[in-house]
Amino acid sequence: MLRLVGGQVESLFDEALPVGVRELPADLAQLDELLGDPALLAPIEAAWERSARAQGRRTIAMATYVRLMVIKQRTGWGYETLVREVSDSLHLRRFCLISLTERVPDESTIRKLTRRLGDAVVDEITRAVIAKATRERRFVARAARIDSTVVEADVRYPNDAALAVDATRVLAREAAKARRLAGAGARRVRDRSRAAGQRLRAIGRTLGRRSGEAKTTVLRLTGEAGELVAASVREARALAAQLRRRARGRGAHGKLAAARRLEELAERAARVDRQIRQRLAGEKITDRLVSLADPDARPIRKGKLSQPTQFGYVFQLCEVTANTRRGARGLILPPSTRVGSPNESDLLPDTAAELDRLGLKPREIALDGGFAPGPANQALPDADTIFIAGRQHPPSRRTGRRLARYRVGCEGRISHLKRRYGLRRARLRGEAGAETWVGWGILAYNLDTLALQAH
Repeated sequence: MLRLVGGQVESLFDEALPVGVRELPADLAQLDELLGDPALLAPIEAAWERSARAQGRRTIAMATYVRLMVIKQRTGWGYETLVREVSDSLHLRRFCLISLTERVPDESTIRKLTRRLGDAVVDEITRAVIAKATRERRFVARAARIDSTVVEADVRYPNDAALAVDATRVLAREAAKARRLAGAGARRVRDRSRAAGQRLRAIGRTLGRRSGEAKTTVLRLTGEAGELVAASVREARALAAQLRRRARGRGAHGKLAAARRLEELAERAARVDRQIRQRLAGEKITDRLVSLADPDARPIRKGKLSQPTQFGYVFQLCEVTANTRRGARGLILPPSTRVGSPNESDLLPDTAAELDRLGLKPREIALDGGFAPGPANQALPDADTIFIAGRQHPPSRRTGRRLARYRVGCEGRISHLKRRYGLRRARLRGEAGAETWVGWGILAYNLDTLALQAH
């Protein structure tokens, strides 16, 4: 059963507290006022299954959940730390609408709700916050600056041999669970992770010798690791087929679900094997898998000296501001992204569509030098001036210098989001998980921005 708001927050115990304890700090008081609008919870109600809104076990109050997630993104706490800190803080309890006699929701409840609601809901809440600012606070988007950044996935630095170790281990572990459902005579998937790990350690010792034959030896050992993966894939697919044949009567759904999961992991492991064979053949790998746990993450090269290659997702951020003065701080739209390493111009139509959806028509737009003038002018026809660093400038030199300074602020804003709101690394896996993580960070930033402007 869906529950949007909870019960009464104040109790008799609150009367015994000092006045300073009962009053929220200035920043939390402003956020409390912003989040008090019931319209911000409408996206959650719309996304909830209609049949589950009025029946079943009651959920935690969605107003409490949203406030807990905002606190989480503002502080950088994990779920367990979030629950512990809110439990111990009178101010955070009052802000999250949790009374002194009520338990803070369990960390697993918050985590599962985040996955269940996904990125679409948090993007809708962000749009509702921006609409509220334009409607009630007379926020007018006179300018916008757009740039893309890489949000790293929560993966280690990948290499083919390490992926082979992961593939053999994951297939063996998942097959062991599936065999219990398949019954007597089920196919067995041998755990080859130890043998693959021996190849991986041998590669490390070979590279440490720095001899002339190191490259040949590394390729040979990597190929052997790939052969181990291929053998595990064949056994896993045979077990999945056996599960499907035995999916009859009681327990059929469980067997089919286990078969689907095993086939999905076998396909990822097969990609690892294909990548190894392509590498041995000297072929170019265009869509490289870098993690079995996060199959949507991709290698991205942005030309940075400190990090030539990053592994994750490209997000295009658009900040709309009321002016182009120094230190201008505005609101950030729900970002656009695609799997892989898309160009700046490839994501721009989605960003322009987001501006149209919110009814925002900035007169001046400042873009990074990675944007092509033709696609930019085509995607943003309503703008009076489109500045592209080093590629397209307005006729007035004074306006060009002003927009150049304004555009540079986008770099600082991205750095601010990464340092303060968790956009450096997405802790949720998969493309949907990364979008959800970034969406909550942007929502927390927008709420802080409106709270600062209210002073």
